[in-house]
Amino acid sequence: MTLESILFISQIIVGIYLLYEVSQIEILAYIGVGLYVFSGLFFGWLPVIEFRRKGRVRKGESYVHTTKLVDTGIYSIVRHPQYVTFTLWAIAGMLLFQHWVIVLLGIPVFPLTYIDLIRADRDAIEKFGDDYKAYMKKVPRMNFLIGILRLLRRRRKQSQVVETNPMRD
Repeated sequence: MTLESILFISQIIVGIYLLYEVSQIEILAYIGVGLYVFSGLFFGWLPVIEFRRKGRVRKGESYVHTTKLVDTGIYSIVRHPQYVTFTLWAIAGMLLFQHWVIVLLGIPVFPLTYIDLIRADRDAIEKFGDDYKAYMKKVPRMNFLIGILRLLRRRRKQSQVVETNPMRD
């Protein structure tokens, strides 16, 4: 279990314990809950499904033990979607519980996640080599907004190429 996971779990436990005392801005709490759900489903579970479907994971192995570089689905938007989940959950905890202790538990998640991201990229370069380096140039590490924009741009370029060079029968 990583330190980020421990901090996240601590946010939840402490937040639930402190929640009854905290006067909340209700809309922020709802945004926090929505962020938990959205990030958990989109950035948390989609990677598991995508790795299982496209990563050539050996039977009985964890989904993270891919033998093929996956660059489709959620991985065409960000290289490390589950790390996005950690950071969004830290923010969600702050919004939901709105207590200074929760903020203190959440802030270290950001630099710790960044350190893990650098390590994960280094490991993937070792595993997949130049293919991963090319993938790094196309897809951002964690910024899903830039990732969506780049994906839309790539798709637009591909559709323009197909329109200008139609296949002949």
